Amino acid sequence: MSTATTRHHVAVIGAGAAGLVTARELRREGHEVVVFERGNQIGGTWVYNPDVESDPLGMDPNRYVIHSSLYDSLRTNLPRECMGFRDYPFIKRDEKGRDSRRFPSHREVLMYLKDFAANFGIGELVRLETEVVIVELGEGGKWRVKSRPLKSNNERVEIYDAVVICNGHHVQPRIAHIPGINAWRGQQMHSHNYRTPKPFRDQVVVIIGGAASAFDISREIATVAKQVHIADRSIKEDKQGKVPGHDHMWLHSTIESVHGSTVVFQHGKAVSADFIVHCTGYKYDFPFLETKGIVTVDDNRVGPLYRHVFPPELAPWLSFVGLPWMVAPFSVFERQSNWIAGTLSNRIALPSKEKMMEDVQAFYSSLEASGTPKRYTHKMADLQWDYDNWVSDQCGFPAIEEWRVQMYDATSKNRVLRAESYRDVWDDDDLADQAQKDFANYLIRQVPKL
Repeated sequence: MSTATTRHHVAVIGAGAAGLVTARELRREGHEVVVFERGNQIGGTWVYNPDVESDPLGMDPNRYVIHSSLYDSLRTNLPRECMGFRDYPFIKRDEKGRDSRRFPSHREVLMYLKDFAANFGIGELVRLETEVVIVELGEGGKWRVKSRPLKSNNERVEIYDAVVICNGHHVQPRIAHIPGINAWRGQQMHSHNYRTPKPFRDQVVVIIGGAASAFDISREIATVAKQVHIADRSIKEDKQGKVPGHDHMWLHSTIESVHGSTVVFQHGKAVSADFIVHCTGYKYDFPFLETKGIVTVDDNRVGPLYRHVFPPELAPWLSFVGLPWMVAPFSVFERQSNWIAGTLSNRIALPSKEKMMEDVQAFYSSLEASGTPKRYTHKMADLQWDYDNWVSDQCGFPAIEEWRVQMYDATSKNRVLRAESYRDVWDDDDLADQAQKDFANYLIRQVPKL
């Protein structure tokens, strides 16, 4: 740690959860901050939009892009205690219009983020309905940011000392490769464009995927569809077949091919289907970023990045918040942004460019040695806590609370044990009580709603 501090002019791209907490941490550190947000309100992916894109697969580069991937009925798959920022807990509010459930709707998460922004005065830093056209390295190591208001063609060029990219990664769909799909007679959609089950009434639907969105969407579609078939490449053979508790839902292995309207699964079974829904994840995408090839996206690996945040060649003047997935995201955002703010103010020293590159290469080698596909570079799962605590150590931030780790693990187990009801039935009230006691240290700082 260094004792000298320096203030900088910093651009933050995106005003979702990552961008908001980044703006707070930067300003706390004394930096001058501008946040660019394409939407008409803060919240990022937590802003529900009932509209869908003209291309339901999301493959047409000329389509009008809808930022949000939320479906109308979505509830969080983590309890609110796990989700909130450390010093601004996601507590239950009993005011009219609020969702007091432990696993609340997406609307409640958005309200929490708006409460957070109001509490810390972040709104005044945000330029809404402003598209970032290009971010590129300019003279003297500065960053040239060109933006334009969506309601006019008046482009604006500004110079910043540093740029932090917080634009999320739930916008550009990844689509499953299926032999014969070009001759498919039915319809296709990516879950990015799923909102309600209404279009699937009396249809035979095949859903590709085995993660949270596939689970939720398959159950909801099953309430109106004729049949639902889930293709999950990770499903074990003894789990294939009819889903317990559902009369017209089946689990299958990966799709082998499609022929006309027939979908053939790897175990040899086939169904005649009307619709294929891809719940197959997303691609990292930074269409505005020009680094002359220093930072690239290769098979969903953003790199090279030191600990998922800093490109060694451009650190600390360019950084990323929120790339890790399969995590408790807000905890990651909070720590990464604190680290970035501290490095920019010269409170925290990064290793040399050479040492950072050595670390990146060692990490890539470890992934290759373990057989981890490149596209899983930013997947963390059980590794997230070590990562969070490592970042915490870099910047003097408190370690992850043990109750938060245990609650995350308990929820994961409960999701398996009570797949259909884990959001409403649980066995970790003792951990929730520990969280509430911890929250008492911070609640006095929250501004009450008037």
